[in-house]
Amino acid sequence: MSQYVVRPLTSGTWDGFAALAERHNGVFGGCWCTWFHTMSAEKERTYEGNRSLKRRLVDEGRAHAALVYDGDEVVAWCEYGSPQELPNIYHRKQYEEALDLLPDYRITCIFVDRRYRRRGLSSVALQGAVELIEAGGGGIVEGYPHDTGGKRKSVLYNGTRTLFEKAGFAYVRSKGAGNCVMRRRVP
Repeated sequence: MSQYVVRPLTSGTWDGFAALAERHNGVFGGCWCTWFHTMSAEKERTYEGNRSLKRRLVDEGRAHAALVYDGDEVVAWCEYGSPQELPNIYHRKQYEEALDLLPDYRITCIFVDRRYRRRGLSSVALQGAVELIEAGGGGIVEGYPHDTGGKRKSVLYNGTRTLFEKAGFAYVRSKGAGNCVMRRRVP
């Protein structure tokens, strides 16, 4: 894994992030990893609208991700941010009903270039996000991975429970059908 370098998503790294998103039709049909930034009623639901929103949030310092580079090319990312920056999580009503503490950070999306899948890059991206959170002061970090019970699933927008467990996250509770809340304190 030493060939990969992690850098934060900033205005200066935008072009690498955008190139990866563009290679994948804006990711998940043009989302541009904006789904979790805005509530459903606020979404434009267009490729260009989501691209513009993501760019604006990056330029304003309100969108964060660990970008995984292979040389000069971004090949994976892990999105993270505060609950205020990422309010739109799946199964939110159920999540809030059982809320025992609001985390400082959420990890909401992990994406790997199709050419690089099955090489452990989800783990590299997740660890990169944890390290960037630590560098930013740390705190309580939550992730909402898929709890697949070891079975393969075709779409995993946020990794698996096993991935998060290997990264030091503890299981808190289930959330919706097939997802869970995982938590870790980052110094």
